[in-house]
Amino acid sequence: MTTHETMPGTQGPTESVAATDAPALPQVGGNLTTAPPDLVKRFWKYEEALMADDLPTLDALFIDDETTLRADGAGVLLGSDEIRRFRRGRGGAAQRHIASVQAVPVSDTAWLTVGESLTVAGGRGVQTQLWRHDPEQGWRIATAHITGPAVVLDRSIWREAGAPLVAPTSSGPLDGMTVAVKDLFAVAGHRIGAGIPEYLETAAVEPDHATAVAHLLANGASVTGIAQTDQFAYSIAGRNAHYGTPPNPARRGSISGGSSSGPASAVALGQVDIGLASDTGGSIRVPASYQGLWGLRTTHGAVSKNGTLPLAPSFDTIGWITRDASTLRRAAAASLPENGRHTLPETIEFVVDRTLVEQSDPDVVEAFDWYLTGLGRGATEVSLDAGHPSPAQAFPATYYEAFRVVQAAEAWASHGTWITEHPDAVIGDVAERFADAALMSRAQHREAREILDEARARWEHVLEGRVLLLPSVASVAPESDAPDEHIQAVRTATLAMTCVAGILGRPALSVPALETKGGPVGLCLVGPQYADLALVDLGENIANRQMNQEHLAARGFGAREQRTTLTGV
Repeated sequence: MTTHETMPGTQGPTESVAATDAPALPQVGGNLTTAPPDLVKRFWKYEEALMADDLPTLDALFIDDETTLRADGAGVLLGSDEIRRFRRGRGGAAQRHIASVQAVPVSDTAWLTVGESLTVAGGRGVQTQLWRHDPEQGWRIATAHITGPAVVLDRSIWREAGAPLVAPTSSGPLDGMTVAVKDLFAVAGHRIGAGIPEYLETAAVEPDHATAVAHLLANGASVTGIAQTDQFAYSIAGRNAHYGTPPNPARRGSISGGSSSGPASAVALGQVDIGLASDTGGSIRVPASYQGLWGLRTTHGAVSKNGTLPLAPSFDTIGWITRDASTLRRAAAASLPENGRHTLPETIEFVVDRTLVEQSDPDVVEAFDWYLTGLGRGATEVSLDAGHPSPAQAFPATYYEAFRVVQAAEAWASHGTWITEHPDAVIGDVAERFADAALMSRAQHREAREILDEARARWEHVLEGRVLLLPSVASVAPESDAPDEHIQAVRTATLAMTCVAGILGRPALSVPALETKGGPVGLCLVGPQYADLALVDLGENIANRQMNQEHLAARGFGAREQRTTLTGV
């Protein structure tokens, strides 16, 4: 028999919460029977809703308040809105059985329950919930803490891992550091999977390490494992239709960013020190920005791509994702040849193109502009479209479209034959992208290249030795369950900015410097070619400057949320 307990104050489908009349503890041990009967019903209703991924009921069973807490090994979620967003992005909880429950009264209107659970897939976990009673809405959860079974290998992050998977080949400045290798790089004795199970099955075992992998191993680092990527790296979302979406600990319930999704999440979660990645249209900068990390896209061709699966060779380049600038510099220094060590001018001039910046959401533009007020010398406004005969409103859409066409044509040249022979292997939005690429004509490709060649020459004249500043992405990380149309809109706006570095072949550094109320956003520095290490030094100089308290207060941040400033750089 099922009854329904009315919960005043809620709306729509959450106005009532079903509660079972079954005995409190029919098959588990513990002392839940000492708790109030209506609390017992709510406890079991929560379990029932959790196993069914019944989101409206779960929402109704948590107090709808900004002080409501949910915590687990990945961190704390504060406020019912943040908890709801997390639930909608996780895709349901692991199936489990309650083994025992203990209930402890805290007061007349508060009880603590501690349940021990056995997951169907194996392993044991614990859930602790503080329930509070309201005369109108009954018992609801104010605080929850979950300790799940130990996860040996999260398949959304890792394709393969070891302890280590590959040991260092020598000693050096990276001694003791660990690496997640994006599944585009050859690791000797293993296959390249490119984010596609069928591609992995048909791939040959690699006889040698990719050059970028060998550099890190020769300098003392070990490879922990091969990390996931979007299919053929042809996305910046990080939502792999085969393996899932890696977690984003900086904004839980949101996408990780791609295509270097696995390495970025592994770094953000502290599972490795360095993510070895590639960047074609933003595949390092986007996940670094979404997850509050450092990410460097190197000068095109500065690091050998030998042993790396291509996407669009005109724009593909190598780089790294780390939690701090020091580690990033060491990884870059271990891999860059002498031609990647040019210096920047003694007096650095920052420039900004407002049309590019304003591709971003208003809150990102606000955070970027607020940050620029800390520039001691300010930033010079320039127009990358200056001198072009087309109307100003054509920028940057014209160049993004040309970039998209060339990228698509090269992506089809790289993988079209394999995709044709394996028609159902690539799925989802990436499949749609390749389908469009297959239709690109030679005339379209040729015209797009001419547009990019002309743009590159003109932009270098405008920028010269200066550093272009812009947001790394157009928005904070979208929610994992956001509609495809929203993800696509964010992708288009972001690529309109990130493609500039690709067109120029310049290095681009994402610094975790900007902050919106929704989450972190990177500040992107696009520097002169081969000034890669100097750009990292500049970014570290920026990050080491403390934001003054008056400036913080104006943005609503407290002392514990200090961000950095460009003052004095």
